[in-house]
Parts: sequence; structure tokens; C-alpha cells
Amino acid sequence: MAVAQRRKLLILENDKALRRELESVFSDLDVTVAEASEQTLALVRRTEPDVVLFDLGPGADPARAEQSLALLRQILNISPDTKIIAMTEHDARELAVAAVGLGAADFYHKPIDAGVLSIVVRRALRIRELEEENWRLRERTGAMALEGIIGVSDSMRSLCRAIEKVAPTNATVLLLGDSGTGKELLARALHRLSGRAHKPFVAINCAAIPDTLLESELFGYEKGAFTGAARRTAGKLESADGGTVFLDEIGEMPPSLQAKLLRVVQERTVERIGGRVPVVLDLRIVCATNRPLEALLGTGGFRDDLYYRISEVTIRIPPLRERQGDSLLVAQFLLQQTAERFGKPTRGLAPDAIRAIQAYRWPGNVRELENRIKGAVIMAEGVVVTASDLGLEDPGEEPEYLNLRVARQRAEAQAVRQSLAVAKGNLSRTAELLGVTRPTLYDLLGKHSIDAAQFGRAGAANDPERPLEEGGAGS
Repeated sequence: MAVAQRRKLLILENDKALRRELESVFSDLDVTVAEASEQTLALVRRTEPDVVLFDLGPGADPARAEQSLALLRQILNISPDTKIIAMTEHDARELAVAAVGLGAADFYHKPIDAGVLSIVVRRALRIRELEEENWRLRERTGAMALEGIIGVSDSMRSLCRAIEKVAPTNATVLLLGDSGTGKELLARALHRLSGRAHKPFVAINCAAIPDTLLESELFGYEKGAFTGAARRTAGKLESADGGTVFLDEIGEMPPSLQAKLLRVVQERTVERIGGRVPVVLDLRIVCATNRPLEALLGTGGFRDDLYYRISEVTIRIPPLRERQGDSLLVAQFLLQQTAERFGKPTRGLAPDAIRAIQAYRWPGNVRELENRIKGAVIMAEGVVVTASDLGLEDPGEEPEYLNLRVARQRAEAQAVRQSLAVAKGNLSRTAELLGVTRPTLYDLLGKHSIDAAQFGRAGAANDPERPLEEGGAGS
């Protein structure tokens, strides 16, 4: 059995005793310790760390601070995917903020609390893992065919597998999903993965075209068919011959046109307005809706026979709020894409932006996320996008007067909940993410009154490795 490669952590710390302490704290990782020096960049190139824990030094020493920030910038230039955690003295807040502004993934104020620092480092490692997993998924499924489809959640993996299975067939596909979930993106992926990829892909939004014009847009018309019809014009369906036609918001199509569309789906022929000779078509039909079509059957809102014809294969697209771990990946992808498009030197997301993106429900799904990212890239003051730039609140913000003990407890509870969510309630995986033993995890669950079973099917109640409680079934 292959041994999993340990994650790499580079610790840049000038205090020899502290280096030894940190090396012990992260003994489960592949740790390299060194002083920040002229050899640091060569060390980064050689070790290729996932995370760098970088002590920037005292903020009271401007020269040292300037050197540290310059080195941080150089590390990111040669290794942009590396997550840097900037460590500073407690009174050097401005230095920490400057580091995040240059692209550091997070910051930590001394003195060292091994438990809290471990959470910060492992959160950065988890983000790095998600990024790598997403790229592997895209390479495995075909980067060009599934271009723009970002996600490592189970639901998105299943969705990509379904697209790959149905794409080579001629089956009529119905895509179900909320507004903004990327239905057209998936329809294009179906087209690119099919044998029709070199033929036209024609998209029609049935809700965007007035009822009085939709028929002529879809079916075309003959010369003289109505006032203004000066010449024969092919409709959208005919122009998609040989390729794929995508009928978005099919639930908005008026009943009068549903009968004509039924004939197209059944016979693959279309009759232009004013025409008498059917035109034979060879096309793939993909439909999409955000409405529950089944609820409209039998009410006159949507024809039963048309529904069963267009839903030979039905694929449900999960909303972003159900795609555990995907919102951050999508945000990072869109951030890079948007920054390149507008020529902005945006390096990444600030820690408060990461927390806000993961906590927000995203009622507008990917489209809302894309709009917020675009606005943030254009309007952001620094090179790092903050929660404020996105128009979101940081759920992790605590009031200034919060004492250290309470702050640590809340951070600890939040870390446990986030890890349970990522692990879908699996306790072994949760303990691994947190870097603690299972007995310690049980203590944490009890301490913070957290029910692991609420986070997934493999929660505490269903975990076969959990020992029986006293007085349980075994007593």
C-alpha cells in the first residue's frame, strides 16, 4: 500500500528555541526549519512547501519589517500557490495587515499558543489540498470539455460523472437547478464531450423572448408569412442542425408552442411559419429550468407528453450552498480569471473574505459569487480582496473587548465545526483535519456541545469506531 506523502511546512524563525518548539508541534508534517536569510528563496525552490510559517519580526524595527515584507513578496512570486502565514508580535498589527495585503494567506500574533496556531496552519493546508484536488479533478475529467466547472464536493463529482456518461449519447437531457447554478455551462460541456462538438451550439432563453416573437425565433418563417417577412429565414432550431440546441427556461414556454416543440422532439422535423414542407433536422436537444415542471403537469402549465420526451435523462444541479467546500474554490478561480481580464494585480483572498465566502448562503449561486468577485476586483483598494470588498460580513469577527480565553474557545469550536462539515461528520477524518487524537476530539465535542451526527451520515451516532458509552447497548 502506498504511503501518503506528508504535507510540507517551512518554518522561517530566527529564534532557535522557538524553532525547536514549532518543529515539535508540527512533527506529523514534513517540516523544514530555517532562519529568514538570503538562502530562503533557494530553500523554497528546493523544498516546495505547501505552507510557510514566517516570523516577520518586531514591528518596532522598520528595517527588519521592510526586509521581511520584501522576502514575502519574493516567495509568492516564485511559488504563488504556497500559503504563507505571517507571524508578528502582538503589537505589530499593521505589519500583519501589510503582509496579508501582499498575499499572505493568514496571520498569527505571538505569543505562541500551539493549539490555536495548529488550527491556523491546518486550515491553510486544507485550502491548499482543496485547490490541488480541484485541479486533479479538472485534469481527470478533461479541462477543455468541462471548462469553468469547478468543484471537489461529492455532488459535483457525481454531476461531472453524469455529464460524461450521457454526453456521447443522443438522449434528450433536462437540467434542473436554481438560477445562477450554471445550467448553460453544463449544456455546453455536454456538447463539447459529444460527437457533435464541431457542429453549432445554439442557446435560446425562452423567458427572454416575448411570446409573440418566440415562435418565429424558434421555427423560422417563409417569405410573406406575415407582415415584414421579406425573405425566408431559418429559425434557431434549424440553425442548430447537426449540433446541439439548448432551450433554457423551458418552463416559461407558452402552451401554444409546446405542441409544436413536441413534434420537433418526437420527429426531429421543424416546419417554418407559413411553410408546408417539414425540414428534417439532426440535433441534440438539451433543456433547462429552475421551475418544478412535475408540479405543472396536469394543470395546463406544461404538457405531460412534452415533459416525458425532454426528460429522458434528468440531471439536478446542486445550489452552491449544498456544495461543501466548493464556494471557496469557485471564488479563487473567478478571482484569478477576473484579475487577469481586467489587468488587476490581485493576489488572493484575505482571511476574513475566506471566512465570509464559506459562511454565506449564496442565494444567487455562482452568478452572485461571480458578480461580487468582479465588483471586488475592480473596486478593491489593495491587492487582496477582503470581506468588505465583497459586500459580506466576516462571521469570525469578534468585538474588541473579547478576552483571550473566550476568543480561543470560540476559535476552537468554529474549527471543530468546519472540520466536521468538510469531513461530513466522519470522526476519523475530522480528527485528522484538526491534528488531534479521537479521544481528544470526543472531549472537544462534549466541551462545545457539538453533535457530530448533524454534519452528515457518518456522524458520531453512526461512527462504528466510536466506543460504546457507559450504560449503552453493551451493558
